[in-house]
Amino acid sequence: MDAIECGKDLEYVGFWARVGATILDTLLIALITIPSLVSIYGVEYFDSDKTGLIAGPSDFLISWVFPFVLTVLFWVWRQATPGKMIVSAHVVDAKTGKSISVGQAMGRYVAYFLSMLPLGLGLIWVAIDPRKQGWHDKVAGTVVVRHRRAGSHPVTFEKE
Repeated sequence: MDAIECGKDLEYVGFWARVGATILDTLLIALITIPSLVSIYGVEYFDSDKTGLIAGPSDFLISWVFPFVLTVLFWVWRQATPGKMIVSAHVVDAKTGKSISVGQAMGRYVAYFLSMLPLGLGLIWVAIDPRKQGWHDKVAGTVVVRHRRAGSHPVTFEKE
C-alpha cells in the first residue's frame, strides 16, 4: 500500500489492536535479542545488581540500535511492523495517507519514549483521541489505519 487514495475505505486503528500489535512486536524482538545477549553476556545479564542501563557495546547495539533500525525499516518499507501487519494496520502520513519518510519514522520511534514518560499517558492517548493518535503519532505527523470495518468512522486526509 504505497499511497492511500480513499480515506472513506479506511478506519483509524484503535487502542487495543495497537496494544496487541506492540505485544507481538515486543515478543518477536525478544526472540532475537535475548538469545544474542545471553550468548555474549551470559544469564548474569539479567541480574540487575550487576548491570546498569547498558552492559556494554554489544548490549547497546542489540538492545537499542537493532530494534530502532528494524522498526524504522519496517515502517518505511512495509508501512507496518510484523505486529501491525497481523492486525492489518499501516502507519501513514497524517496529511496525505502516503508512506512516511525516514525522518518521520525516526521521529516517531524516539517520540515513543517521550510518550511513555508521563506514566504512559502519551500512549494511552490513542484511546481518547478522535484520530487514534498517540503523542508519538502527533509528533511525527502519522496515523495508523486499516481497511474499514462495519460501523467505523472513515479516515480523512488533506488534499495535496
